[in-house]
Amino acid sequence: MFCQKYKRDCYAETDLTFLMGISNSIARSKDIYKDLASIAKKICEYLHAQYCIFTLVDHFQSRIMVDSAYGLTDEEKKKGIYKIGEGIIGEVVSTERPAIIPDISQSEKFLNKIGIVSQKDLMTAFLCVPIIVKNEIKATLSIHKIHKGEDDFSAELKFLNIIGMLIGRNISIRQKEIEELEELRKENRRLRGGKTYKPENIIGNTSLMNDLYDLIDRVAQTNTTVMIRGESGVGKELIAEAIHNASLRADKPFIKVNCSALPESLIESELFGHEKGSFTGANSTHIGRFEMANGGTIFLDEIGDIPLSIQVKLLRTIQQRQIERVGGNKTIDIDVRIITATNKDLENLIKENKFRDDFYYRINIFPIYVPALRERKADIPLLIDHFIDKLNKRNNTKIKRITSGALDMLMLYSWPGNIRELENVIERAMILSTDDVIHSYCLPPTLQTGFSSGTIDKGTLNNVLEKVERQMIMDALILTRGNISKAAAQLGITKRIMKLRINKYEIVAQRYKQLSNE
Repeated sequence: MFCQKYKRDCYAETDLTFLMGISNSIARSKDIYKDLASIAKKICEYLHAQYCIFTLVDHFQSRIMVDSAYGLTDEEKKKGIYKIGEGIIGEVVSTERPAIIPDISQSEKFLNKIGIVSQKDLMTAFLCVPIIVKNEIKATLSIHKIHKGEDDFSAELKFLNIIGMLIGRNISIRQKEIEELEELRKENRRLRGGKTYKPENIIGNTSLMNDLYDLIDRVAQTNTTVMIRGESGVGKELIAEAIHNASLRADKPFIKVNCSALPESLIESELFGHEKGSFTGANSTHIGRFEMANGGTIFLDEIGDIPLSIQVKLLRTIQQRQIERVGGNKTIDIDVRIITATNKDLENLIKENKFRDDFYYRINIFPIYVPALRERKADIPLLIDHFIDKLNKRNNTKIKRITSGALDMLMLYSWPGNIRELENVIERAMILSTDDVIHSYCLPPTLQTGFSSGTIDKGTLNNVLEKVERQMIMDALILTRGNISKAAAQLGITKRIMKLRINKYEIVAQRYKQLSNE
């Protein structure tokens, strides 16, 4: 029983009665999930706690997730996903030792992902114990307890340990249920022919892209902060959109912010908003991007260009999920999924004191690396077809195909500008085409040199010219259905030279007699 109002200095019949009640509930359990929620409620009532949370450890995906809780909404429970070693819960799992945080507002390790709001003039303690079954950690049990400055929670911690041992077997069964469900999902994918999730807004079938799709699918179902990394032009914004569209927030706002495009003097106002009269020119209240994204997702592109002063404020926003408008004194709660992107070397910027390390660790929870186009050249034909179809509609053109010679040149190029550069090259070639076909000579001169493709070598220029010449002869023969005289006239050369070139490239003109102009 309680020997003092807020302290548990002794154990007596009430403790035993409570523990026996928990034990009986477990023995009669028919629905483990519902019974765990009921037990969490009883723990809160008995220990005068604000929240009680059970998390399960998913060793296959190296994560910890809130499974049952009392005091949390379903939306708040979805936010409770941690990596092993991340925050207090992650530390308890990795060390398999209990932890006590007397005041969560003073702890940097307490991540507050679910948005615990402290009460005025009161402290909130956080107690967490591991639940270990057969020498393997299966789960954690934690409570949030409001108090006026107590410094000894050892009795509560022992009590939670006892409950953890009582429900350990049931927790293990619950964990097995979730693992079996995941196995069923995998089997379902296998029976469907190995089909996996593929975003509608992204083109690519290489193994690198399929690995990327799997990461998007996994992280989209959570509220974890994501950092998308990759070179300029690889499509980081499309990845952010894919994550949002595959998430439970898909019907909520998706707000994009290009951090490098905002002047330093305005970026705080744009992100957090401002009150009327807060500075010269603030003629009315302005709603910031974080408020606009409330309930949905905010995408902070070029996060490496954020000034250090703003990084501090963003750090607080990520930790507390709260903002204050410029010139205001009211704290505004927000429910926003944060996705960032950068093509900069943030680790090097940290060494140069141009990027805060604490901010980096907050946004780098789930990094996704997008491969450069040169790393997945097998996707180039698919991307070309996509761009031709897209640009035909946009520019009212009627391009039907690309020649094999032009495709070869595109496959040889190193693409420093990635997909954005490829789209620009295709658009230019489509404009230059005179016969609704993209030929090699429609491509920019930079693609037709050994330097730009990284293939400088003796005879490279001659090889490229021969490829272009051979392709032009083949295209002419296709158009004239194998008529050498007409093909020569079209190319502006004599029939004799045409025959010499056909022999040189071992082209069989007769094969083209049966082909249509298509």
